[in-house]
Amino acid sequence: MNTLVIVLISAICLASAYVLYGRFLAKKWGIDPKAKTPAVVHADGQDYVPTDGWTVFSHQFSSIAGAGPVTGAIQAAVFGWVPVLLWILIGGVFFGAVTDFGALYVSVKNDGKSMGLLIEKYIGKLGRKLFLVFCWLFTWLVIAAFADMVAGTFNAYQTVDGVTSLSAAAETNGAAGTISLLFIAFAMLFGVLQTRLHFTGWKETVLGLACTVAALALGMMAPITAGKEAWTYITFIYIFFAAVLPMWLLKQPRDIMTTYMFIGMIAGAVLGLFVAHPTMNLPMYTGFHNEKLGDMFPILFVTVACGAVSGFHSLVSSGTSSKTVANEKDMLKVGYGAMVLESLLAVLALCVAGAAAGADGTPAAGTPFQIFSSGVAGFFQMFGVPMYIAQCFMTMCVSALALTSLDAVARIGRMSLQELFSVDDMEHAEGWRKFICNKYVSTLLTLFFGFVLTRIGYSNIWPLFGSANQLLSALVLVTLCVFMKVTGRSNKMLFPPLAIMLCVTTTALVQRTKALVTAFASGSATFMVEGLQLIIAILLMLLGLIIVVNSLQAYFASRHNSEKTAPAAAS
Repeated sequence: MNTLVIVLISAICLASAYVLYGRFLAKKWGIDPKAKTPAVVHADGQDYVPTDGWTVFSHQFSSIAGAGPVTGAIQAAVFGWVPVLLWILIGGVFFGAVTDFGALYVSVKNDGKSMGLLIEKYIGKLGRKLFLVFCWLFTWLVIAAFADMVAGTFNAYQTVDGVTSLSAAAETNGAAGTISLLFIAFAMLFGVLQTRLHFTGWKETVLGLACTVAALALGMMAPITAGKEAWTYITFIYIFFAAVLPMWLLKQPRDIMTTYMFIGMIAGAVLGLFVAHPTMNLPMYTGFHNEKLGDMFPILFVTVACGAVSGFHSLVSSGTSSKTVANEKDMLKVGYGAMVLESLLAVLALCVAGAAAGADGTPAAGTPFQIFSSGVAGFFQMFGVPMYIAQCFMTMCVSALALTSLDAVARIGRMSLQELFSVDDMEHAEGWRKFICNKYVSTLLTLFFGFVLTRIGYSNIWPLFGSANQLLSALVLVTLCVFMKVTGRSNKMLFPPLAIMLCVTTTALVQRTKALVTAFASGSATFMVEGLQLIIAILLMLLGLIIVVNSLQAYFASRHNSEKTAPAAAS
């Protein structure tokens, strides 16, 4: 089948969903453009920063569009491109976008509270504590998987038969690494100038584009040759500062600049597919069972992950974006719009992988990042862009997919740990509690455990990450159900995704645990790889089960329209 047809049909479906279903949800739940948002009421120049709607959209999209839509869609294609495409579209429209929009909505309506504090309000203190522990464990997995991907992308060396030497892509990878470092410097310059000179509109766009182009141009001229270990340390140093610095100084300007790059990447992929319109060489359907991944249910769903639905997105929606939305009318494009755009990115990744596959359906060699990067770089070459520039740009883009999620999840991990141990009167709290809640200490503790898990490697972490990620979305959906019920809003649209996600993630975690136990029984397992995975899998299952039971009890105990502080939407 022609890949262009697949992209066009998908784009029409997703755009229609935004216009029809997204607006239906906004009308059903209720949007008040005149209400003062938490960003305005609690503006502090740190986390609560009233921000233009498109800038918040850039932050949301850059943060959620991590490695998931590319890696997940391409890995899941072993089951055939049709089931992957169907799950991306159905999941993105009715599962992922609803969860993201709902999490943003409930947080904005509750003073910008994070999901942990929202669970305390609607589920109870026990649910909040357990959820924060779950979130903190989950951030370890995200940090480990994505940091490993980034370090591997910038790695200039290869090891063959025990001999280490420079790889053929050393210069390209090194240039992408340099660009990433310069990106940080120029993002901070952009943030300072934007804030001090009050740049908005076209001035902000021109300045952001100038900083983006400068980082790309200078980075390509001075590639850094370093191994994966060195890049791992550099990556963790970066995300430490991204987690503790004010949003306006690094995170927001970097997200804006990254969005410009993503727009260029997506435009290049779309135009390339439009001009070349290559054939989808991957098979439509390969069967229910795959020797490498397992059964299509539940593995397809947890492998596609962020391209269809992601609990991590709700942490971004309620953890950072809700504190920067300046007007409630922006919530639809930030919450629902960013997710459907990410689903389109997953479709593009699937089509690029399909075009790169052999005529006999054999998948292209390399990691999902490499397949996507080289495929889109080839499209840029069709338009006269030199190979080196195209490869550097695409290598930087795919690494930025992971980096933008990394800096967001590091911040969320730090905040989850702080919330877990904080009390109302922190001024008179115990010394150990103040120590752990210090933003530098809590960030270091979060990153330390993420760093330990990088030793497992992203390919081993991914199945566990996908399961935990979608279980997190189910936990968020339970909370949204309670909020909608007690505030008199409609919550029927949340029940199908909640039930399905609980079935998918429970099955996936049980299967993963059984596989790990079998590996130990056969003597082929090691503590650093299978052992750590088994411990985390068991913890996630126990925490998830207790939280679900606790949440369902709270749901059935709650009374319809019992919370009078938030008026119900008109039906």
